[in-house]
Amino acid sequence: MTTTAIPEIDDSRAAAAGLEPRTQLFIDGSFRDALGGARYTTENPATGRPLAEIALGGPADVDAAVAAARRAADDGRWSRVSPGDRKRILVRWADLIEAKGAELGLLETLDAGKPIADTVGLDVPETATCIRWHAEAADKLYGQVAPSPEGTVATITREPCGVVGAVIPWNYPAQMAAWKLGPALATGNTVVIKPASTTSLSLLRMAELASEAGLPDGVLNVVTGPGDAVGEAIGRHPDVDCVAFTGSTEVGRRFLTYAAETNLKRVLLELGGKSPQLVFPDATDLASIASNVASAVFWNMGENCSAGSRLIVHRSIKDRLLEAVSAELASWPVGDPLDPATRIGALINRGHMERVLGYIDAGRREGARVVTGGERILEETGGYFVPPTVFDGVRNDMTIAREEIFGPVLSVIEFDTEAEAVALANDTPYGLAASLYTDDLNVAHRVARDLKAGVVGVNAYSEGDMTTPFGGYKLSGFGGHDKSVHAHDQYTETKTIWITLKPAP
Repeated sequence: MTTTAIPEIDDSRAAAAGLEPRTQLFIDGSFRDALGGARYTTENPATGRPLAEIALGGPADVDAAVAAARRAADDGRWSRVSPGDRKRILVRWADLIEAKGAELGLLETLDAGKPIADTVGLDVPETATCIRWHAEAADKLYGQVAPSPEGTVATITREPCGVVGAVIPWNYPAQMAAWKLGPALATGNTVVIKPASTTSLSLLRMAELASEAGLPDGVLNVVTGPGDAVGEAIGRHPDVDCVAFTGSTEVGRRFLTYAAETNLKRVLLELGGKSPQLVFPDATDLASIASNVASAVFWNMGENCSAGSRLIVHRSIKDRLLEAVSAELASWPVGDPLDPATRIGALINRGHMERVLGYIDAGRREGARVVTGGERILEETGGYFVPPTVFDGVRNDMTIAREEIFGPVLSVIEFDTEAEAVALANDTPYGLAASLYTDDLNVAHRVARDLKAGVVGVNAYSEGDMTTPFGGYKLSGFGGHDKSVHAHDQYTETKTIWITLKPAP
């Protein structure tokens, strides 16, 4: 994994003060105000103070963006460019993202409250890696020739869907954009993308860099604004051929409705999760397991769809593992996201913080015991900070074990047998990810097979890498997967060409 040097805290603060971020819509290769002229205010989650005035897009702006994308799709300025040339432009874009990593990471830290060690050191480098990986695959994917009868030639090829709409979340703004843009652009589509209204700054800058890299006008369009206006307009637009959404299951259902009520566009959904982490009694390295457990649920403040928020642990080792998790948390300081030492920053906004605290209160009311955390901290900063919170004595029917909290809250659930552990893990409407820890290869194979999840980590919390698909079972996903070459297929249409040959004279 490529990493970028992390600026010192004084440099970060000085750089933050000097930032002049892009705040307009990006349509047809240029920045412009929303047609209505309106703007809205975003805030810094670490201070609660205003951060930027962003263009407030609406349905008319979506119409303009889709019209630009449709012209670009129909005239072939991108789809008919050779895969090798598309690759070269996208690789240049990835290089520019990497070169501007400190700036992009700082924008995300200010916008989302994420620790700068994560945004600059991980998120932005992985964003560049994603774009580059899909770019490199563009000229390495082949069609097929079918085993057709004598006198015929039948080819099976993939063509771009056309105009792709994408709606992305606020927890990984640049990286989630890259998960959609990489395969959609590599396969020759044009895109209209809506960032989360709270976190638009890094994507607007990325769009500018894409233009600098040589991406033709109209191929990538960014419309900022609220989901109930911009997101719905993309989902219902009759000239959008495919829509890709990452976010809550509740909103994902709406995109299926939008498609059903309009042009039956293809819908790709990556949704919520309530991922289990199973620890079996033969597992011996509890310190390593505790480190993985903490990363699984507290990374990115728990604002992660695949967060391992249910720790399902054998009764015989539960107390020792909890001690190890508590010791591990000493290395997870909560604080100023601009400080490179911070590992847990601020939650995205006040409303979300209050939602997380409401779940913590529900856990107490239903009889679970708080081991650590459980209250808002650093209130004097004006920011929205909640420390790592661990509940013991949780039953799988409690609210904190059933519903996606999207915050730094871990529920500890005991089991006695392997069958019980698997049943507890699968007793959820979600099925995005799971982890299991065991020193027994037989247990690893049996349990990994039986878990109903799209991604299973064995002896590690992992979502895989760019070579592996990411998506879920049940309410966690619909219609496709992010990452890997599998993502290329979902942004293309399959075409059969059947040719009847004339007999030789």
